[in-house]
Amino acid sequence: MRNTTRTLLASLVAVALGIGAAHAQTAMSGLGQSWPNATDVSTNPHYHVYVFERGGTRYIQINDASGAVRGAFARTPYKLTGLPIGNDSLATPDERLPAPASTVVEPVYNDGAVFVFVAPQPDGTARLMAVPADCKNDPVECTGR
Repeated sequence: MRNTTRTLLASLVAVALGIGAAHAQTAMSGLGQSWPNATDVSTNPHYHVYVFERGGTRYIQINDASGAVRGAFARTPYKLTGLPIGNDSLATPDERLPAPASTVVEPVYNDGAVFVFVAPQPDGTARLMAVPADCKNDPVECTGR
């Protein structure tokens, strides 16, 4: 009986810790803030990426190193959309833009289903591109005309 209680307690603690770890990357609020109370999941040291989730929609926000919001995307199971946040151009396969002026394309986020890339522009702005995982080899082609 005593071992069963310990095993049950250990299982509950493990489940609780697992739930906390699973939610560490997504937040429920803070979208649009320079320094939201969310985990930075960026794969690039020059940018901060924060993920928020609500009602089955995942929001991916990209900030620069100083915390300025550059842009954000919303991902539902069926669509990837740029949000009216930040000052930079946003491109998706459904919301295409001409090829960026810069040939430098930096990966900043990858969740296995969506990749986000930033192409810094000569004028100080950036082109943010969000593409499905199958476009990862050429984000410009997937988001350009």
